[in-house]
Amino acid sequence: MVPKRDFLPRVLSPGSGFYESKQRFCSHLLQATTINYLNSMKNRLYFVLALGAALSSISVGAADVGYTDTPMLPGGKWHVHDPNRPQPRVVKPADEIGKPPSDAIVLFDGKDLSKWQDGKGEQSAWVLQDGAMVVPKKDTPHGGDIMTKDQFGDCQLHIEFATPNPPHGDSQGRGNSGVFLMGLYEFQVLDSFDNRTYADGGAASLYGQHPPLVNASRKPGEWQTYDIIFTAPRFNGDGKMVTPAYVTALHNGVLVQNHQAYLGPSGHKMLANYNHTKAEKGPIRLQDHGNPTRYRNIWIRPIDANEDKF
Repeated sequence: MVPKRDFLPRVLSPGSGFYESKQRFCSHLLQATTINYLNSMKNRLYFVLALGAALSSISVGAADVGYTDTPMLPGGKWHVHDPNRPQPRVVKPADEIGKPPSDAIVLFDGKDLSKWQDGKGEQSAWVLQDGAMVVPKKDTPHGGDIMTKDQFGDCQLHIEFATPNPPHGDSQGRGNSGVFLMGLYEFQVLDSFDNRTYADGGAASLYGQHPPLVNASRKPGEWQTYDIIFTAPRFNGDGKMVTPAYVTALHNGVLVQNHQAYLGPSGHKMLANYNHTKAEKGPIRLQDHGNPTRYRNIWIRPIDANEDKF
């Protein structure tokens, strides 16, 4: 519909000759004027719509997304749904499941052992083979346990391992190794596929202390994963343990330890306690138990205890 415009030419009555030419001229002029007006209005409409969308986007982004008239959370620092509470930092997850996220420290990527050492602080003789690090043969110089040069406390640890195939031995003599958190708290590595042993010594056990919730072991030779969330113990100024070490872990994606406490540093045929340690950080240590267990894709995310105070 064409809006009423006072300045449009009057339409003359039909005639002949000069008047017919004038009528045609006026008709063309009216048509051109109307089209230009409509195009102008349409462009203005597009502009208004675009401007409205932009302003709407700006106002949404700038608006508060919470409330300050809600109850205070314990600690008296933040309201429930507080808009001023700091946002979590952004971590880019890996493109593939099991690969390190953007803030992880890669401890072993299959290329070298530059972040590891033997028990004397010297270069380890563990073998690099097909992208894995392998426990060396018995009595190899600079063999034995291998450990990280850096020390860690609270952390998220991802590690992949494969026990020997074909398997040899039984019980604790079959594919035995271990992941020692802080160099003290063992998370057992063992070939537990159709291999009976004492319950607190199987794969994914807190060695000598607590069996896994389930046995999620794969067949010998197949790659397996541990995803471990570890909380280091805390000690007061007198060296007395305030809270023990805790671990939550998944074995091949299956929950096997659920916020389980360590009784103390791990040992064989002993009751663990915290009487002789006050450490809150230590290396990641992999055990040489005489079996050629393989490891790959090892990465760690130190957990900042202050981040949960936001």
